[in-house]
Amino acid sequence: MIKLFKIIISVLIIQFLVVSSSYSQEKNVKDCFEKINRATFAFNMALDKILFRPVALGYRKLPSPIRTGTSNALNNLSNLVTIPNNILQGDLKAAGNNTIRLIVNTTIGIVGIFDPANALGFEKLEKEDFGQTFGAMGIGEGCYLVLPVIGPSTVRDAVGSLVSMSGGDAWYNVTVKNDTQYFTESDYYYSKLTEGVDFRAKNLESFDSLEKTSVDFYATVRSLYLQDRERKIKNLKVKTDTLDDSDWDSLDK
Repeated sequence: MIKLFKIIISVLIIQFLVVSSSYSQEKNVKDCFEKINRATFAFNMALDKILFRPVALGYRKLPSPIRTGTSNALNNLSNLVTIPNNILQGDLKAAGNNTIRLIVNTTIGIVGIFDPANALGFEKLEKEDFGQTFGAMGIGEGCYLVLPVIGPSTVRDAVGSLVSMSGGDAWYNVTVKNDTQYFTESDYYYSKLTEGVDFRAKNLESFDSLEKTSVDFYATVRSLYLQDRERKIKNLKVKTDTLDDSDWDSLDK
């Protein structure tokens, strides 16, 4: 499955290199594969109804400290991707802040379950990824995509995911690429699955309301995703129309 995903992403790199420059100056992202995207979206929605939403509802019933600790630990892991992207974007202040957060929360905070770094004045900052770094470099989004299970993306963000899987994500490197006696490949996929469930649980009401009030739910999700990505690339403080500060690309992701 993962090998197939890598092949698909590799093919997308070709399109990325061809179309990125032509789309970089356009305000609207092209939905080049809309028919396929809509079919994939329908598949994802069906999967959500029979699997992810019920699991998210069960997850919501867990005690709040468990859910908070889980979110904290997942956020701590995300620093392994955020820090190199802070550096690539030239934001050394954020890189320093996130590095200290990673060290303090991994040790004193017990692998990130607790957040003592925040109490010490090192606050949680916006997550960064390679797709955002490409955007900050002025590279266009390419075409809009809907990936099976993963959800909304663009060619640029999909290529960013490939970079993570090719050495840019230390957690992926330690688990999937170099199994040790401490971490295994399954640890990586469990963490990503938990991240998706955590995201879904945080946004149950938002998604339900959005689906009920949208004339075209597919178009609404597409618009919100692209708004959210643009905001993050430009480091804007204003949030998108709905949802909390969770990441749409937490599912790559």
